[in-house]
Amino acid sequence: MTSLTENGTKERFELPIRVYIEDTDAGGIVFHAKYLHYMERARTEWVRSHGVGLRAGLEDNISYVVQRMNLHYKVSAKLDDQLLVTAEPTASSRVWMNFRQQVLRAADRQLLCEADVRVACIALDTGKPKRLPENMQKILKKSI
Repeated sequence: MTSLTENGTKERFELPIRVYIEDTDAGGIVFHAKYLHYMERARTEWVRSHGVGLRAGLEDNISYVVQRMNLHYKVSAKLDDQLLVTAEPTASSRVWMNFRQQVLRAADRQLLCEADVRVACIALDTGKPKRLPENMQKILKKSI
């Protein structure tokens, strides 16, 4: 969970994930699109770790969509690897939030993939931009 350490520095949220056969190609290497799934899960769990329920947002006509993503693959993850997927908010506006995300191999913390992701808040019924809920704005202020 993102929080302040004793010396005042922020910790990154990390989600442990194991690579299953369904995540890999015939050679046992993680298919490139699976990294997007891992990052989506980490951002979702980051939100949950701050007490924000996604169902409540849906009931309030709110959804979050990836607007932009810049991804760099460095080293392949493989079948049975244990990974750590991070989610760290880096900036926000009234309608979007940016995250820096990494996929690390847990055993040696080697960086496998990294991304900068912009997530926009939209109205479910129209698909148009919508102001981030106040509780999310407060969480982001504390985390950035």
